[in-house]
Amino acid sequence: MESLLKNLNKRDFISVVANRQKKFAAADGAVPSGTDASRQLARSLHPRAQYVKVAAVTERAPDVKSFTLAPDPARGTTSLAYFGAGKYLTVFVEINGMPVTRAYSISSAPKDALEGRYELTVKLVDGGLVSRYILDNWQVGTEVTVSAPEGNFEYQPLRDAPTVIGLAGGSGITPFLSMAKAIRDGDEDFDLILLYGSRNKDSILFYDELTALEKDCDRFRVIHVLSDKDAKAGKGFEKGFLTAELIQKYAPADKPYSVFLCGPQQMYEFVDKELEKLALERKFVRHEMFGEFHNPSTQADYPAGVPETVKITVTQAGETRTVEGSSNDSVLQILEKNGISAPARCRSGECGWCHSLLVSGEIYTPPQLDYRRMADKQFGFIHPCCSFPLTDLVIDVPEAK
Repeated sequence: MESLLKNLNKRDFISVVANRQKKFAAADGAVPSGTDASRQLARSLHPRAQYVKVAAVTERAPDVKSFTLAPDPARGTTSLAYFGAGKYLTVFVEINGMPVTRAYSISSAPKDALEGRYELTVKLVDGGLVSRYILDNWQVGTEVTVSAPEGNFEYQPLRDAPTVIGLAGGSGITPFLSMAKAIRDGDEDFDLILLYGSRNKDSILFYDELTALEKDCDRFRVIHVLSDKDAKAGKGFEKGFLTAELIQKYAPADKPYSVFLCGPQQMYEFVDKELEKLALERKFVRHEMFGEFHNPSTQADYPAGVPETVKITVTQAGETRTVEGSSNDSVLQILEKNGISAPARCRSGECGWCHSLLVSGEIYTPPQLDYRRMADKQFGFIHPCCSFPLTDLVIDVPEAK
């Protein structure tokens, strides 16, 4: 590649802009009428919003429910966007007059979207505003607005190894469930060995469905890893945690493999240290977003002397307000707790929807969540969802739409 770049003639690029401007000037300026096939495809795969209704509700555990979503033609959605296994949907809800968003991985098979079905599984989060609202209020017939399928937690044959070791914890099983179904249906071409961490057998989500998938698909295997000391284990079960030793036990010994992780923050903090022992190539380790980051002060690089409360002066759509909040909350959480709605999707620093200008002040971003471009860092832009205030701040936030 370097030799090719050296052989390029710089003079060939001098006329590019001039030629482009001539073509623009020669065009008639008329907007094309009608919709061509490429635009139709783009709109079907990437709609601005999808209007759906809850078609079924399945209780998985006392604090976990699965919701089947179907198109709502009365509001303009007649079909659902197709997706790659591992994607998530952003759910738009309004609570006490304030628009808020949360992202939930799709647990259904990609082909189900073509038949008019998505399935989202929601687990109650301690102190969770949106999860509590959904579990208490969604029922058959409830109107819901969701995004197009989003995210990067999906298999890519040019990057990933032919075998994937999936590491799931709790409700982090959902994207792997979709992947297993896609492999079974022939929509994905890789082997999935899933190590699924739960407290005990009774707390395993989708146990029967996972067992059936394993029987129906010889390219999918699941091993349940139980952490309770008194949990009973048998065939297909392990005791303990998702350690490097356990990964090596089930991973291919003679060929590369990828590791995909999805679970709570505590699982990531533990497993990432275990993965260091395996010395895998960076491209072979894939993390799904785990939602909001909590307790930044537990991080080794978090500075000392941070005040307990801070003030944030916010300018949004030409209006300026000053609010207060806990330095243990992200900037986005502080805004929302003060009734300010900011654009947000993943809430894990990855998607960039909450991209905002930090005018003054200092913030802390956990290194593993800092997905900003170099230009963003240079010119003072932050992702409020994973930025924690270290001092009083002045920020400019885009309007939520």
